[in-house]
Amino acid sequence: MPETLPPKTCSIERLVTVAEDVEKVIRGEKTATRRNGRYADPGEIMELQGQQFEVHKVYQQSLGELTDADVQAEGYADVESYKNYILSMHAGMPWLPHMKVWVHEFRRVQ
Repeated sequence: MPETLPPKTCSIERLVTVAEDVEKVIRGEKTATRRNGRYADPGEIMELQGQQFEVHKVYQQSLGELTDADVQAEGYADVESYKNYILSMHAGMPWLPHMKVWVHEFRRVQ
């Protein structure tokens, strides 16, 4: 039986909004994004620049569990560069290894 997810805290339209990240998704360099809340359900379609992407996996992960492979799906070379990016976007936010985030994995709709 599929895991029951809690209600979404935001809408899929807000999942990927930074222009640089949108470009990475369009180029196929970004196939996942992490957020503090849940922005999409599996099967939901995100539209960016007229192209559609289907969210196929949504799950929680702690920041301390992040691997280089995880952040490469985010479009970053390694955990350190991803961490620096996130902290630059959220001034004053601490990087807490136990902090849980929602992972949204997506793929282009053919």
